[in-house]
Amino acid sequence: MIRQASSSSSPAPPAKRIKLDAPLVSPRPLNYKDGVVLAPMVRSSTLPSRLLALKYGADLVWGPETVDKAIIGCERAVDERTGVVSYHRGGNPIFTCHPIEKPYLVYQIGSSTPELAAQAASKVSQDVSGIDLNCGCPKPFSTLGGMGAALLSTPDLLCDILKAIRRAVPPEVSVSVKIRLLPKEEDTLSLVRKIVETRAVRCLTVHCRTRNMRMTEKAQVERLTSIVKLCRELDPNLAVIQNGDCTGRDAAKNVRALTGCDSVMIATAAESNLSCFREGPMADAASELIPSYARLAYFLNNGWGNSKHCLSQLKSPPSVAPAGASKSAKRQFREVLSKAKTYDGISEHIGGIDGGEEVLESVSSALATRERQLSEVHSEEILSTATDAEHPEPERPPRSPRNVAHDLFEVEGAIAPALLAV
Repeated sequence: MIRQASSSSSPAPPAKRIKLDAPLVSPRPLNYKDGVVLAPMVRSSTLPSRLLALKYGADLVWGPETVDKAIIGCERAVDERTGVVSYHRGGNPIFTCHPIEKPYLVYQIGSSTPELAAQAASKVSQDVSGIDLNCGCPKPFSTLGGMGAALLSTPDLLCDILKAIRRAVPPEVSVSVKIRLLPKEEDTLSLVRKIVETRAVRCLTVHCRTRNMRMTEKAQVERLTSIVKLCRELDPNLAVIQNGDCTGRDAAKNVRALTGCDSVMIATAAESNLSCFREGPMADAASELIPSYARLAYFLNNGWGNSKHCLSQLKSPPSVAPAGASKSAKRQFREVLSKAKTYDGISEHIGGIDGGEEVLESVSSALATRERQLSEVHSEEILSTATDAEHPEPERPPRSPRNVAHDLFEVEGAIAPALLAV
């Protein structure tokens, strides 16, 4: 069993097998539709963030981009105390995940070579439900190797990689791709057409910015409409996800209404407050998010450097900050965090670092509730289908236009007066 070197001087919590409430679910294709999902972020969509995002209602979660060569040479190990699955080299984790997130987890690959992408996808396929190809990252570390947004300029290679991934993973593992807009709409639509015609992907995510646009520039959300229309024509079952500037579940409804997309992906807003996925007000960072994140990350043995970064991003919107919350208190925590060398450095400030087991169990409980609800809905759909098959509606004779209008305008037995002129 390989565990990451502890970043705290405190003794590790006693061994305890966590009771997970989430039921085992049979392999099934990911449902990319009707959701609000967590975006892949290199430092911010690591394991603790993904688990908390799921607790607060994220429908799916993307892991951070991992370069193909980095994962291919890894060994896989399972931490018997926490359940964490680690892909590591020399004890240093490259990618970590947890069994309770598997039904919702998408692993993102950075690659410019079909063969390497296929090997990387195959390596992790037992622990994830989806593989995503990153074709949108504009950062030099990605594009200089021909990966990320560089693939937008080599559509044939991009499509070859997708087809190679599809061949490499089991059929229950879904394949998807994340792209950016090209400067010209016709070029974007041409690229989308080539991707869809591979028949290799079940989902297309579009970051509604071009490669050269900065994050401070407003996303061109309206441009997604034509992409959605084309995808509906080419493959009605393909899911289209919008990415760019969405701040929460309510805002996602507006994006879907505007563009016709199936789901919405959230990045920056989730980095600031992981409860943006739930209905209603977001959680307070100081009293809820920061303690929960720190305790969960400590229990999962997440590297302190990564946890420190994620904790530094968390904040509360003014509307949910508790009464009396002062700027000085927030500043004090930032100072404590900046000086902390281990989890012990913030323990006193957050009321103790232990309790991560309970946080993990709360995530498991939330997912178990979700699975039960999905199962109930699925059972109702099956029952409804069976009932319709057993008792089909009797055939009716063809109706005149007046008869059709009569049915459409009838309200509680009364005919709308306007109909009488038909």
